[in-house]
Amino acid sequence: MATIKRALSAKTNPSGRAEIMLRVSVSHSVSHRIKSGLFIKKELFKDNKFSNPRDPELKKEVRDVQDRLDEIEKFLIRICEDTPLNKVTKDFLLTQLDLFLNPPVEDTPIAPEVTFFDIFEDYITKKNISEWRIKHLRVLKRALMRYELYVRANGNRRYKIKLDDFTVDDVNDFEKFLRNEHKFYKKYPKIYEAVPADTHSQRKKPKPHPKGDNTIVGLFGLMRAFYRWCRDQELTTNDPFAKYNGTTTEVYGTPYYISLEERDKIADYDLSANPSLEAQRDIFIFQCLIGCRVSDLMAMTPASIINGAIEYMPQKTKCERPQVVRVPLNARAKALVEKYAGRDDLKGKLFPFISSQKYNVAIKKFFTVCGVDRMVTVLNPTTGAEEKRPLNEIASSHLARRTFIGNLYKKVKDPNLVGSLSGHKEGSKAFARYRDIDEDMKKELVDLLD
Repeated sequence: MATIKRALSAKTNPSGRAEIMLRVSVSHSVSHRIKSGLFIKKELFKDNKFSNPRDPELKKEVRDVQDRLDEIEKFLIRICEDTPLNKVTKDFLLTQLDLFLNPPVEDTPIAPEVTFFDIFEDYITKKNISEWRIKHLRVLKRALMRYELYVRANGNRRYKIKLDDFTVDDVNDFEKFLRNEHKFYKKYPKIYEAVPADTHSQRKKPKPHPKGDNTIVGLFGLMRAFYRWCRDQELTTNDPFAKYNGTTTEVYGTPYYISLEERDKIADYDLSANPSLEAQRDIFIFQCLIGCRVSDLMAMTPASIINGAIEYMPQKTKCERPQVVRVPLNARAKALVEKYAGRDDLKGKLFPFISSQKYNVAIKKFFTVCGVDRMVTVLNPTTGAEEKRPLNEIASSHLARRTFIGNLYKKVKDPNLVGSLSGHKEGSKAFARYRDIDEDMKKELVDLLD
């Protein structure tokens, strides 16, 4: 069993204290003299024993040194007992004692920096929002990521968007970037390699489209909501939009739609020579008869029909404003459902749907084939200028929804009743535009002056 004897060094330090030396005997033939690293006044350690002074400060000094010395001796004895005799050298004991007296400081793991985009992704995950809104939030996120890369490419190489540091000046610069982004495609190709403008495009680096006021107002509305959430979560007190004086209101033209006669012309046109186009025409006519958005249309299955009516919960608003929309099916709508019932290519859906992009291409094609090419006045979403365009060039799935709403409103003139069938909430700004669409209604009002 190892033993230890204490002794004082003959030398003293400038404070008059001598170091306590330890003679560690590992066996009868092996012993090592070790410095303890502890110092004490010689008068407090006589005959290899600690004295018991009356002075309180000296008494505390003796007690502290003695307690520490006991710990060191216990450590050395345990090391000697746990280590093979041939390995208990003086260097070994000095190394182990140094580790005991000066244990290495463990590196405290540095938490990774929580970036602006980490918080943005957390917002998307935690916020109870619809798939439609999630899709648009990811468009905003990619635009912000490209803006960050754009600023770096123009001299500020360390630039990062930060939650607390994004100011109204940054908002204004971001707006300028959005308005001119379509011009940057060729000059900064690496930006679009890293962060594509459109993740659904077949092209590797899809070119961004020019953005008008409505697009920017929509994106900034999403960003405002994100910052409100951050303030509610006490992640920041920053409001970069507090002093923003840019465009804040979306501007839309009077909605155009096809008449019942035009709808029936398309519905009755013989497209049997092109079955795939005929199927997409039938889907469009069905959409004209129920007035839903294309995202809701493509989610419908035979189970969506309950007691002679189509029932669905609009995906765009189901998280913020959940409601069931129920639209009774008329004879034409029921006939279309029956036409495709039981087909092998439906894959559980109500109709043989294709992608929404291909659906829009097909709509333009059968409008052209059917000769529905009336000129209409539209508002250019990018420039804000009025334009005259033929229906067959601008027809899309949303035209079916407008056709449903416009023709119903023309018949009943009750926004609440029509809104209950279209899923618009009471007082909706989008729905209010339909009050201006009917020339016959205007004539009826003028006739009241006779």
